[in-house]
Amino acid sequence: MDRYAATAPISGALRSDSPERTRALGRAIGTRATPGIVLALIGPLGAGKTQLAKGVADGLDVSTVVNSPTFVLMNEHAGRLRLFHVDAYRLDDPDEALSIGLFDERQGDGVTVVEWADRLDGWLPLERLDLWIEPDAAGENVRALRWVAHGAAHEALAGEALR
Repeated sequence: MDRYAATAPISGALRSDSPERTRALGRAIGTRATPGIVLALIGPLGAGKTQLAKGVADGLDVSTVVNSPTFVLMNEHAGRLRLFHVDAYRLDDPDEALSIGLFDERQGDGVTVVEWADRLDGWLPLERLDLWIEPDAAGENVRALRWVAHGAAHEALAGEALR
């Protein structure tokens, strides 16, 4: 067996034909999430990142309203596990995230969802689930989702939730 095989990330792709389906995918992730899960959401404005985050919140039994935290950078929500919802859209420099304490040890006991994660290149945890959401030419509400799971916990989550 190749000694690097166990550390190679796993990946996949799927489609969503509606905001409700995107939210259902997020719910499947949230339902199966364990402490320390980090979801890195990447995609253009209006792609469905916040819908996916709302679904994760549903799966975590969060009862508060989950909206994009663009102007405060991070919102924290109580649920089965705490949800740390980060929006990096307004960050000009990834170093800014570290200097303002956007990531800390509390998140190890919860689930962190990062919208615009590509703006934090180099500062995200090595173990995470990257999700790219892109509009698809097949229809107005159709989205193509690609994912890459890094680390055993994220691989297990993707294998259970994103089939």
